[in-house]
Formats: sequence, C-alpha cells, structure tokens
Amino acid sequence: MSSVMSEYFLNFGRDQFLASRPHSFGIVIHGLFANDMEHASGDYLHQVLLSPENREAFFDLVETEGLVICKNVRSNSPSYRKVRGKSSTVKLSQAEYYHHDGCSSPTKPRVVEIRFPHQDVSRDVATAIAPFPSVIRAMLMGLPERMLNDIELDTYLQAFAGPIADYPSPETWDHIQGKVTRMVRKEMDAEACRAYFRVVDHLANAYVEPWEMGDSRLMLNSHDDLTRTFQHRRAYQRPREALEQNGSLVKRWTAEEA
Repeated sequence: MSSVMSEYFLNFGRDQFLASRPHSFGIVIHGLFANDMEHASGDYLHQVLLSPENREAFFDLVETEGLVICKNVRSNSPSYRKVRGKSSTVKLSQAEYYHHDGCSSPTKPRVVEIRFPHQDVSRDVATAIAPFPSVIRAMLMGLPERMLNDIELDTYLQAFAGPIADYPSPETWDHIQGKVTRMVRKEMDAEACRAYFRVVDHLANAYVEPWEMGDSRLMLNSHDDLTRTFQHRRAYQRPREALEQNGSLVKRWTAEEA
C-alpha cells in the first residue's frame, strides 16, 4: 500500500470533515470535525453527505476520487441489503472475481457502497478495490507464463505493458477480462486461483485495508469513461478454512437507493 498520508479539511455547506489520503487513490473521511454538532457521532453519511442539499456534490466527489471511505458510520437505513454469495474450499464464489456491479442490467449503478455495520463478529476477509485499467493490466501481468502460450493473451499483455494511452479500447476490456477469468477458473484449483488474485491485488495496487466496523466504502461503478471506474472483489488474505466465521457486509447502489 502507498505510504501517502495527508490530512486536510473537507467542507460540505456549514459542516467540516477531517479527511486523509492514505492510498495512491481515493480519500478517507474520518467524520465531522466539529464535535459539538448534533450529528457529530451519528450517521453523518445520511444526515450530512447524502442530505438533499449535499447529495449531488457528494456523488461528484465519489466521481472525482473514484473511492470514498467513510469511517465509523452508524446507520439503520433500510436501503442496505445483505451481501450474498458463498465461497468454499473447493470453489470460488462469483464475488471473488473482480467485477462491476449490475453487469446483467441494461444500466449499471453509478455508485456502489459496501458497508461493515457494527456487530459482534469481526471480519478477516478483505474487499479489494482498484481502478478498472489497473485490474485488467494486473490480471494479464499476473498470469503464469504457461498460460501466455495463448497468442491472444500474450498480445493483450504486450498492449497493456505501456502507457494507458496505448491500451486497447476500453470497450474491449470486458472481453479481455472475461477470457482471463475463464482461463484461470479452468486451469487453477480454488486456492491457486485465490493466490493468483492476491498477486493481482498487489500488481493493481488495490485498496485491501482490513474492515473496521462502521466503514462505508463508496466506489465509482459506472461512468461514460470506463477508465475512471473501479472494480472490487471479495479477497481472502490466506487459504480459506471451512466453517470460519466472519462479520457480514451490506451493500446498496447508493445513487439509486439512498
């Protein structure tokens, strides 16, 4: 992870927030700076950032930064729904592969929010988040050499080796990613595949910080410019163990559901 860490103040109307940049992309909002305000220790995400007067400005911030992490949010908003999907020691769930949300929908949601509510059980499983261009490049770079015998994949690897201006058209990236995903799914067992994606996380410089209770992570999921979007995945940091317990995440498509 990047060592970048600069703190500054972020203003929304009359409210001021302490924010920082602990990674090479995205920002972290640590909460309201003024501790005498009525909502300072409560649900500042809904009461301030997603209030009618600040809502679009906040979404513009997510669009500009790509990833905005709100710390220690306490919310009972009914619009969140439990994150589903089962992983096993023999098979990866679909959520363990990098993806945009709403892939089967005609219109993808603008912003995806994943949240770790306060609860009794902690969470050891990370969520890796990275810019779409970085994910595609890393998936190709992380492939074992034996898989690059595929001429098409080797061609893609060479195309993504240079500056982003020389990458293939973003409209082809879903096809490229799908080909790589199908190949690793076919050629690797579950734990080898998880190990491969941990390499991808590293090469993509993904945000994989441990979850803290109250975290809400909002990422730009859809944009006319695909190079500005982010993908995410469920990321086991060690071999998966049967029956291990982890705290539950919730999610929503915030721009459409908040």
